[in-house]
Amino acid sequence: MTEYEHGLVLGKFYPPHAGHHHLVRTAAARCRRLTVLVCASTAESLPLAGRVAWMREAHPDVRVTGTVDDHPVDTTDPAAWDAHMAVFRAAVPEPVDAVFSSEDYGEELARRFGATAVLVDPDRVAYPVSGTAVRRDPASHWAFLSPPVRAALARRVVVLGAESSGTTTMARALAEHYRERGGPWAGTAWVPEYGRRRSEEKLAALRAARPQAHWSEVVFTGDEFPLIARRQCADEEAASRTGGPVLFCDTDAFATTVWHERYLGVPSPEVAAVADPPEGRRQHLWLLTDHEDVPFEDDGLRDGEHLRGWMTDRFRTELRSTGRPFVTLRGSHPERLATAVAAVDALLAGRWGMTDPLPERRGTLPIRGSGQPVGDRQLREPAR
Repeated sequence: MTEYEHGLVLGKFYPPHAGHHHLVRTAAARCRRLTVLVCASTAESLPLAGRVAWMREAHPDVRVTGTVDDHPVDTTDPAAWDAHMAVFRAAVPEPVDAVFSSEDYGEELARRFGATAVLVDPDRVAYPVSGTAVRRDPASHWAFLSPPVRAALARRVVVLGAESSGTTTMARALAEHYRERGGPWAGTAWVPEYGRRRSEEKLAALRAARPQAHWSEVVFTGDEFPLIARRQCADEEAASRTGGPVLFCDTDAFATTVWHERYLGVPSPEVAAVADPPEGRRQHLWLLTDHEDVPFEDDGLRDGEHLRGWMTDRFRTELRSTGRPFVTLRGSHPERLATAVAAVDALLAGRWGMTDPLPERRGTLPIRGSGQPVGDRQLREPAR
């Protein structure tokens, strides 16, 4: 039997983690209806719409809504509280019976909503994680992140290059290298090239009718490449939801733009649009496998040895012109792998795309007219 008619969970969810989900599940079990209010500031780099979508995916049976709140965060200032409450009330105008929180400000928030304050695991015993900790070091807290958040935060590294230049070998070797580090890296994955699978299927279809059919008889049409690019993106997205903090991709939609030129002689605006969608790129580093030092191997699906130099140059030119960060891999395989690992480690050591939220000041607030503080918790570092 539920205890409350309408409950409220409010937070930044920047980003959402297992502690947040535990709070929401606990609240949902005790309320007939539950609203989760995602409050974002314009100083934060993870979009509000994305955080709302992530919470909806994790909690399809509760109402999740979002609002922008750029007011200063100071729980010791009644005027700041009034400003925040105006935003909260506009987003959640319905009566609230209970406010569920793991924070020390939950009691004052509930009082202002005229609701009961329910504190859930304030010491983070069930899930020892916080938004601050995730932003500081996402990899160390990877186990606490849900699939869509992993997909948004994973560092994506693309290996691309001309025919028979070692892209698949390198993508597989990099995944193996990082899996050996264990911990959150044990799930490191790599995404195969969908275009190659499609090539195998096209040749197999020809040989089903004529067993002696040769690769040179396979024809690609312009409408196939956008499909290949979109399928590559879909495979990458699926792998990023279940893998580790870094994902290795054997080619991507951007590489498909050059492959379109290689087979059809002209660029494809449609493929370019897939490679650079309006919402922005999801990849972070490109590793270009130089064709030098790698003997050409005809595996039955290759016929472009004479084009390898041209393709390497086209990849390099397009990487530069589109502003994509890249490193060229040269030399023996061990030398290339060492160069690649150094570049990936540098990427992982950098910021993960999450700016700091607005600064917060927390402490006790006197009850109006009483001169007494709300609760007995003192000023402390915010955990979420």
